[in-house]
Amino acid sequence: MPAIHPKATNTMNARLQNREGNTLAAQVAPEDVRRGDYIAVLSEIIELPSFLWTETLPSGQDELIRLRRLPTEDRAPLKVKAICLPFIFVKTPCGDTRTIDVRLASLVRLRDQYARTVWKALRKRPPQRDATC
Repeated sequence: MPAIHPKATNTMNARLQNREGNTLAAQVAPEDVRRGDYIAVLSEIIELPSFLWTETLPSGQDELIRLRRLPTEDRAPLKVKAICLPFIFVKTPCGDTRTIDVRLASLVRLRDQYARTVWKALRKRPPQRDATC
């Protein structure tokens, strides 16, 4: 068996330690969300009437067309305050609250350390008129 150079092992350990801080947000089923979890909306479903399109779609005139939309305006972590499926009541970092209909949203659970870091940073921002918080 070939000998491993000690410097190579130290480099590998350093790379592994640097990656330990990186995590992935995990998609979560609505029934697995718990009060106190930090979540974010991964995507939303928008329903539009089919009459907005002309004859380009092979569907009836009175059907709903569902489009998946990736949110771009508000990506802050949300803290779950109450659950009554299909609704989840959440709080934003700046203290606003809203209700998410999980039939129209895909959710991800965020790591507590990441979410708390972002919350702390977003709370320090000065209020802006056009901001989501």
